[in-house]
Order: sequence, then structure tokens, then C-alpha cells
Amino acid sequence: MDSIHPSGARPKVFRLRQQHAPKPLTFTLLRLLADGEFHSGEVLAQQLGISRASVSNALRGMESYGLTLHSVHGRGYRLANPPQWLDAARIVSHLGEHGRHFRIEVLDSAPSSNTLLLQRAGLDAANGGAPGGSVLAVEWQSGGRGRLGRSWHSGLGNALTFSLLWRFECGLSDLSGLSLATGVALVRALRDLGVEGVGLKWPNDVLGTHDHKGNTKLAGILIEARGDMLGPSAVVIGIGLNLFLPQPVLRQVVQPVTSLADMMVNAPERNHLLAVLLRELHGVLREFAAHGFAALRTEWEGHHALQNLPVRLLLPDGSSVAGIARGVTEDGALKLETISPETGAQGMQIFNAGEVSLRSGAEHVAA
Repeated sequence: MDSIHPSGARPKVFRLRQQHAPKPLTFTLLRLLADGEFHSGEVLAQQLGISRASVSNALRGMESYGLTLHSVHGRGYRLANPPQWLDAARIVSHLGEHGRHFRIEVLDSAPSSNTLLLQRAGLDAANGGAPGGSVLAVEWQSGGRGRLGRSWHSGLGNALTFSLLWRFECGLSDLSGLSLATGVALVRALRDLGVEGVGLKWPNDVLGTHDHKGNTKLAGILIEARGDMLGPSAVVIGIGLNLFLPQPVLRQVVQPVTSLADMMVNAPERNHLLAVLLRELHGVLREFAAHGFAALRTEWEGHHALQNLPVRLLLPDGSSVAGIARGVTEDGALKLETISPETGAQGMQIFNAGEVSLRSGAEHVAA
């Protein structure tokens, strides 16, 4: 199996931080509490043919999943913020005529939607592999991950985490810039839904502007692929998008983040949101297959939150380079204008891998 980074570089080995997944009984009970009303523990137990103690045990510790569960003697249990559960049929309904391009499955829990869908991909669809357009959405990922092996943290219902399998006739060498193209699709979808202040950060982040926080991470993209250098290739595109951020989730996140709830009064319903994202992904991926990232380059740069700003690029070997972000090449590499410390001469350098951060305004850089 071959994997690629969004920028085309080989990935580091992933080290997953395992989390405890809710039990199947917990999901069943949470769905019964989805109306936000009080439900007697005794009635819930009778409905499911279990003991009241089993109900109590299954609903213990809900705050760790970002949920607020009220337990009142004589009244029972009530979810203060019940999740908007994903439903494949509702997603297809929202997709309309685009629904024929996708095969959607929703799981309560899995270690990682990307890992599972990549396992299902096989070599090609003709030999039993999952077809292109397969979508795997997971309510709770115990080992959700992002780029460079980082963990992706979310609670139940407060994020949208899904993976999309797409098949290309081209080889792995022609997929550079795919994560940037995916970012364009996400911006198109969010703007179509009325979300303002959305931008992109090289190579795989979607940023949102919220009050005093400035540009902070709203969504992340993880690209993994298998295939030959000459083709064909199967790509799994993993996306994690923050809908709102409960405190138990925020305590686990080490970088500045934002959510749709921070950026708009009424965030879209999750099934509708996923359908709009898939619709825009379909259009962008078809465009990418036909023309590569070059056709989307200008649009990406138009959304680039750090365009023409001083940045620092942390390289895979631990070193760093400072300069002005001047956009990207036609294959998605970062263009960085730098100053030689020896001669003071300006020059343009091209980078295929690295981590970008905004430099302090006090640091001298070329304008």
C-alpha cells in the first residue's frame, strides 16, 4: 500500500491515542433520549428488556463525550443537548440527483473511518474493492487522526467526521495538490450554506474567523491512497469539521480552534451539511481528475488566509524557514519568498512538505 500526504510527501508513522468508545447500549439509549424530554429509567429498561442498573451504567460519564445528561429522581434522564444523529437515507434525500454518485454508510463507532475505508478499497472495485463514491461517516472515532499522526478530538454529535473513497485513473504521482483541491470544495460548500469568514491554510486546514481569535482551525483534511505510480489509484479523503466545541473536547485540543456554532447563529443540520459537502466534493474531484490542481490553483489562492503574509515553515527535519507566503504552484507546493541571511538577496523557494505558522509582526521579512 502507498500513502501520500496532502502535499505529496510520504507520511510519518501514525501513533494513535486510543479512546474508550461508547457501548452499543449507550447509543441505543441516547437515541431514545434524542427528543430532549425526560424519560424514566424504569420505562427505558422495560423498553429494552434490561435492568435499571444497566441503563444507569450505560449512561454514566456522558460529559466525557461532550453531552450534558440530567438525571432527576422521579423524572428520569434528559439530554440537554441531544446529538443530531446521522442517517444515510436522509443524507441521500438531501443529495437529490447527486445521490446516485455515492454509497453512504453510517457507523456508531469505529477506530478510524479512513483506516476502515482504505481497508475496504482493495486494489480496484472490479476485484471486490469498495466502489468510488463510498462514504463512511462515524459518530464516534476512538482513534480519529489528522496529518502527521495527530489525534482528532471530537465528542458525540459536535463534529462531522467522515471519509470518502474516490478512484482515479492516474497514478499516485499525479495526485499532488489533492488536499488543497479538497479544501476548495469545503469552502464552496460552507459559503453556499451562508458561513462567512472561511479561509484555507496550506496544505490541509480550513480556517474560520471568530471574534478575537482571528483565523483558527475549523476543519482538517487527511489524504491517504493506494495504487501504482502510473495508476490507477484509490484515494480516501478524511474530513473532520467542528460543529460546536464542548469543554471536554476543548481540554484535549492543543491548538486554537473554532466551530460553525462560533461563526453563525444557526449551524446547518448535520445530514444536510454532509450532503452539501459531498455535492461540492463530487464537482471538485471530477475537475481535479480532468485537469489536476492547476485548474483550482487561483481559487485556492483567493481563499488562502496567509497569502502575502509573513510565515514560518517548520520542515520535516526539524529546521524552519521564514518568509512571505506567495501562494502555491500548479501541483500544490508552497511558494515562499525568503531573504538570504548572508547576502540579503530575495528569492523564491518551493516546498512540498512542512507546517506553516504565522510569524510575529516584530520579525523582519521582505514585503
